[in-house]
Amino acid sequence: MSEKISMQMVKELRDTTGVGMTKCKEALVMADGDMQTAIDILRKQGMTSALKKEGRETKEGFIGVAEDAHGIALVELNAETDFVAKNEKFQEFLSALAAQALRDKPSSVDAFVKAPFIKDAAVTVDQKRNLVIQNFGENIQIGLVENITKKPNATYGIYLHMGGKIVTIVEIIGSSDVKELAKDVAMHIAAESPDYLVPEEVPHELKSKEEEIARAQIQGKKPENIIEKIVEGKLKAFYDQVCLLSQKFVKDSNVTVRETVDNWGKKIQKPLQITRFWRRKIG
Repeated sequence: MSEKISMQMVKELRDTTGVGMTKCKEALVMADGDMQTAIDILRKQGMTSALKKEGRETKEGFIGVAEDAHGIALVELNAETDFVAKNEKFQEFLSALAAQALRDKPSSVDAFVKAPFIKDAAVTVDQKRNLVIQNFGENIQIGLVENITKKPNATYGIYLHMGGKIVTIVEIIGSSDVKELAKDVAMHIAAESPDYLVPEEVPHELKSKEEEIARAQIQGKKPENIIEKIVEGKLKAFYDQVCLLSQKFVKDSNVTVRETVDNWGKKIQKPLQITRFWRRKIG
């Protein structure tokens, strides 16, 4: 390597452009060590097209999922068009990212993109992303990285709607072998989009707002002695809409999700309880 071109300069150019080490070295040699000139050279060669695509909106994409005995990892990968998001190479990149997130358990997206890429440790995740941008000619962004630690004596249901446009997960404590129930509840979550597990989780401000609306709807229209019962009934109806355990089960509207889980517990003679759920949607 030329005396004027250090390894640190090559790495700096690679970090800036996402272009491979060899091409960066060649550009720096041609530029006689001037960093901006080297970037211009790479741009003229079409190597840094990723840079000007960074600002484009990325509303399409999928959420990838990886799972092992100890945890579940979610990674959202966004693109500009659904055409690119459905491409096999895009899907392969997403699967690799999910596998890496499961293995490394990053604390944030920022930490994740700085790590060596699982399929090629010579580049970071972000540098690999830049290469994918150059390949597709679209902006590609990592929008979410999330890890879930599994608990003992629990079953986890995972459902990918539309291939991963929406991903739902449910945790059922009490048995590690109720996969059918867990999958059905995960599908229910995708369809009914609950916001909370139980009424106790609904924020006080939201409860107060719903109560205020309920009172305004009936004030002066009903006798004072029954207003409280009507308000209570309207709040219950609200909870039945937004709380998972209170919702009517999509596969049997005669019972709630809580009753469905209780019935399964009675059938296998083990008390079952939904303790957590996740619903993630692209964008």
